[in-house]
Amino acid sequence: MALSGFSIRLQRGIRGGLKPPTPSLIRTITKDPSESEIRIAGAIHKEGTPDLQQLPERSLSASSQEVQDLIAELHDSLTALPTEDPSGSEDIYGLDISIAWHSADIQWRNGAPEGCIGGQSDVQPSDEQRSTFKRAVEIVEKLASRY
Repeated sequence: MALSGFSIRLQRGIRGGLKPPTPSLIRTITKDPSESEIRIAGAIHKEGTPDLQQLPERSLSASSQEVQDLIAELHDSLTALPTEDPSGSEDIYGLDISIAWHSADIQWRNGAPEGCIGGQSDVQPSDEQRSTFKRAVEIVEKLASRY
């Protein structure tokens, strides 16, 4: 897979209840097709603080073979994974984590109920697919921690 443009967003804390979920961490990894750098940004909700606090923005070289391999693995993994149906019905991976990938070739996002409305998804992942999703989370965290 050639590294063209893409946007990846990981959010920890996606399950809602009587109120919408409060994310504890958001990571965004983006690459503009015309740039050679991958931008990494994020925000964290520290215990005892009312709001998310922005993390410093960093960048990675898109020419790194390790980075290209991780992005390709993530892309291929997500294209093979199911999402809940109906959308937002259930956290089918059970990790309270969402990944969203947007690029020219795929749009993929898993979710969970964000308020009082929820239910059971008509789609349930296999144990192997759950493991693949956990690996996808590891990849995003690895890319984000490289700075």
